[in-house]
Amino acid sequence: MDSNGDGIGDLKGITSKLDYLKELGVDVIWLSPVYQSPNDDNGYDISDYCAIMEEFGSMDDFDEMLDGIHRRGMRLVMDLVVNHTSDEHAWFTESRKSTDNPYRNYYIWREGKDGGPPNNWGSFFSGPAWQLDTATGMYYLHLFSKKQPDLNWDNPKVRAEVFSMMDWWCRKGIDGFRMDVISLISKKPGLPDGIVPSGAFYADCGCANGPNVHDYLQEMNRKVLSRYDLMTVGECAGVTIEEAKKYASLDGKELNMVFQFEHVGLDDDVYGKWTDRRTDLRELKRVLSNWQVELSGKAWNSLYFGNHDQPRSLSRFGNDDPKYRTVCAKMLATCLHMLQGTPYVYQGEELGMTNCPFGGIEDVRDIESLNAYQEYTKEGSFSKEEMMHFIRLRGRDNARTPMQWDEGPNAGFTKGQPWIMVNPNYTEINAAAQTGDPDSVFSYYKKLIALRKQMDVIVYGEYELLEAGHERLYVYTRSLGDEKLLVICNFSVQETEYTLPKEFCGGSVLIENYARGRVAERVLLAAYETLVVRQLAGK
Repeated sequence: MDSNGDGIGDLKGITSKLDYLKELGVDVIWLSPVYQSPNDDNGYDISDYCAIMEEFGSMDDFDEMLDGIHRRGMRLVMDLVVNHTSDEHAWFTESRKSTDNPYRNYYIWREGKDGGPPNNWGSFFSGPAWQLDTATGMYYLHLFSKKQPDLNWDNPKVRAEVFSMMDWWCRKGIDGFRMDVISLISKKPGLPDGIVPSGAFYADCGCANGPNVHDYLQEMNRKVLSRYDLMTVGECAGVTIEEAKKYASLDGKELNMVFQFEHVGLDDDVYGKWTDRRTDLRELKRVLSNWQVELSGKAWNSLYFGNHDQPRSLSRFGNDDPKYRTVCAKMLATCLHMLQGTPYVYQGEELGMTNCPFGGIEDVRDIESLNAYQEYTKEGSFSKEEMMHFIRLRGRDNARTPMQWDEGPNAGFTKGQPWIMVNPNYTEINAAAQTGDPDSVFSYYKKLIALRKQMDVIVYGEYELLEAGHERLYVYTRSLGDEKLLVICNFSVQETEYTLPKEFCGGSVLIENYARGRVAERVLLAAYETLVVRQLAGK
């Protein structure tokens, strides 16, 4: 929400909408980076960790927002971006001056090899992961943009600086950290060449879950995290279930939970995310079920279908056709919120916001999409229209278009010119139309969130997958003591018949997106129908 008409959302804008979040039932707000930044990668390139980006407001505005969050009984989790800084951060400005500068070893510098970069690693944002710096004739590592040089976590001084900064924010009163690409902070010794995958131009860096990552996070926990009442979640690219048990172990030595990416990588193809493949429901069930079963009693799951780095979940996993989008958004929400773990609602998801019909590349703002467009069209892998087709389906900007507050100009987001285009369907999908409507997607989310707070079985119950091979239905149970729930989700536009397990026949419906009330043994599920059946007592 933009409070001053410059077209950019800001802290005062967030403060003005806190009552909306409270009404939804939100406990914790995760805020994307608001630190001082040149904004090469939407604030994930930080030049000063203890200052606020001018476009977003002042530190006084931040304090006012934090106070407003706490007064409403909610908590604030900050985005912690410490795999890299901006190349405009004071540490890097010093580091690049000379090979013997005291800050040189804060970053990863190497001599070139055979007239080129030190190794064949690629950046996650296209191109090589190395940038030649003319001041000293050496290369620095950047796993993301060349304006995002990687910090050298093997240097104890770097860790001390990071921990000191985190402590500063904790003393300010924040309630936790979402840790950006934290699984990449420990690089492989010697930085060896990697294998170049089919369809790629460079090798994967192989930095995920590096040799010292758990040591560094345990040190962080001892020196900062354990001293405050915090919620922590690590964004862990390349994390396996076995690694997640270490990151998010219930022994509390590292983090509370991780974001894994296995389920949002199922529709990738030869060129990674740049494809129009759809996720196979059987594969989605297999992956989510593995995480549910394997972490149970050992670690804690983060539950999400969408975030700022993913396309809109309704368009990706469901159906954003106006005929189906309301029931489908409710079905996806039920599927996710009935799992064991902590559900994350990405802004607008609670309204059923959809992917945006971007015109040409001039409508795109995201550095990942812009770089991929240039690289793949230049190399001849795709035509410009093919790349735009993929960007409309999978580009990160789909999640970054302005929040749709009402049907007024610019969806009520700004009185100025918005920094990125507004999705034209805001006149049909907006908060003002939904908050007072008992049948809206918003009201359904509100009910789901309230149920989680009322019923321990939804939060802590054991999970069991039924109908693993079914191509259209995702069915599972949750069990805790005498309480048992059956969750049925039709991921298809087709009517699909399902026979209930005997113990649920005649059970009451806890929540549903069509009106049933009670269920018989055989149910004919409508397009994208979902229902949660509560087992009758004594069955």
